[in-house]
Amino acid sequence: AAIREVGKAMGLSQDVIARLAGQIWGWSSSAPSADRVRDAGLDPADRRVMLALQLIGDIIGFPRHLSQHVGGFVITQGRLDELCPIENAAMEDRTFIEWDKDDIDALGIFKVDILALGMLTCIAKVFDLMEAHYGVRHDLASVPSDDEDTYDMLCAGDSLGVFQVESRAQMAMLPKLRPRNFYDLVIEVAIVRPGPIQGDMVHPYLRRRQGLEGVSYPAPGPEHPQDELLKILGRTLGVPIFQEQAMKIAIDAARFSPKEANELRKAMATFRSRGTIETLQNKMVGRMTERGYDAEFAQRCFNQIKGFGDYGFPESHAASFAKLVYVSSWMKCHYPAAFACGLLNSQPMGFYAPAQIVRDAREHGVEVRGVDVNYSDWDCTLEPDNKGFALRLGLRQVDGMQRVAAFRIMGARDAPFVDVADLKARAKLDRGMMGKLAAADAFRSCGIDRRQALWQAQGVRDAPALALFEHAQAAGEGPEPEVVLPAMAQAEHVVADYQTLRLSLKAQPMTFFRSSLNAQGFASTHSLIHMGHGQRVSLAGLVLVRQKPSSAKGVCFITLEDEDGVANLVIWPKLFEQYRALIMAARLLVV
Repeated sequence: AAIREVGKAMGLSQDVIARLAGQIWGWSSSAPSADRVRDAGLDPADRRVMLALQLIGDIIGFPRHLSQHVGGFVITQGRLDELCPIENAAMEDRTFIEWDKDDIDALGIFKVDILALGMLTCIAKVFDLMEAHYGVRHDLASVPSDDEDTYDMLCAGDSLGVFQVESRAQMAMLPKLRPRNFYDLVIEVAIVRPGPIQGDMVHPYLRRRQGLEGVSYPAPGPEHPQDELLKILGRTLGVPIFQEQAMKIAIDAARFSPKEANELRKAMATFRSRGTIETLQNKMVGRMTERGYDAEFAQRCFNQIKGFGDYGFPESHAASFAKLVYVSSWMKCHYPAAFACGLLNSQPMGFYAPAQIVRDAREHGVEVRGVDVNYSDWDCTLEPDNKGFALRLGLRQVDGMQRVAAFRIMGARDAPFVDVADLKARAKLDRGMMGKLAAADAFRSCGIDRRQALWQAQGVRDAPALALFEHAQAAGEGPEPEVVLPAMAQAEHVVADYQTLRLSLKAQPMTFFRSSLNAQGFASTHSLIHMGHGQRVSLAGLVLVRQKPSSAKGVCFITLEDEDGVANLVIWPKLFEQYRALIMAARLLVV
């Protein structure tokens, strides 16, 4: 944000600002370095660039704007309007107070934060689809618990689209942790977080769960109760995983006072309190070792607390999320068509784009049908097929399609549309919308392919809705002579699909490079499972996801996709810096 604001003020062009901002990965506490400026194609010695970099460094850390916290509820004993100013928000029937959360905390006013989760929207939509098409009615409380097939699916790491466990890190953790009940999912949600990772709690827990290491509970010196951590760590095999466990260890094992424990709670609440949390390290580690605890264990506990300063889960939070993990997993397992439909209708959300959601649905036996002016609604829908239900892509998938235009099409569908001109006349669409539908290959049910539809769309004209023009249109110039156009190559269709729909049902783009890649010795993702540990391999694929977690110490994780599946890349910091521009911007990578 600092780069964009200073760039505008300094009169830099939008493309220059975009290139400069594109050199920064996530959050940064400093202005771009000279190397990053050169990577953006700029001269760091240029006077205006130098001044811009200085100003960027000066304003980093300042608030860009004061925003409203959506879903925050303030509760007071008396009237709130007698304590602080209340204003009307832009949205109807919404109000907000002028004080920020730190002001409220300083005054001891009670505040509750309500999370808005896209998966809740998705689950509600899937429940509606299940009732409408399968005659099955469920809610969050009535979904069958302890379903073996659902847990089998999760143990296999088959969790694309599932709430919270769809990242590559979570997919890799699932076969190791092998959840078989609800509390296992609570652990799964909480364990792949900076707190347990930085505290080195993940591997000890997995070793104990897999029976490779005995379960033991750290104890203080013999003059103190030997089981004081058993009550705290009993459910997690002697390994602290949750925030409240770390807090309770500080209270019971390090003898923190209520005031000190509250300071620790505040320090864990947000990464901005790192400075505060460091001041408590000597106090906690020193007291635990004085009472006879192993110094290494004490330091690991505190490292975990520092990790919670980045992001960590209390047990109750993890349990709430685990409920949504289980419900979304159960839906994916037993109603894959409805689940994929709900996911697509709830975009944007989650890690994966519509192309990967559609691919995963097809791999689970769901027939996916393309966008079509005669069959598609605005949302994706389910249509009967010989195996149950197929997934019909909705008009919302067409890039640039307007919702109002989609509903005009749906409203005019009293009889099938026969061609482009018929659709335009009956649905009252402008030439722009007709071109988008034609480019998306949405006229197949009319017997018209993409190129023919684009040709016809070029012939339609927009005119004011006046009687004079309607009469002229009625008179017409006679039917346009038919033109036989050359067929589009499959590769052209796939490129056009991705340009207009962000996915293709015809082929995966890497299919067209496979012969050349095979000749050059590149493997496919399918062949990886047959390769031995340490074997060198060359791979090529589309970039699906890039991640560079703060807890990964500069390591970048990339997910590549080819026509056979996906592969995970681990990019070490030196290699990342060497190929930084390529890694950050490329849509297709060769490794």
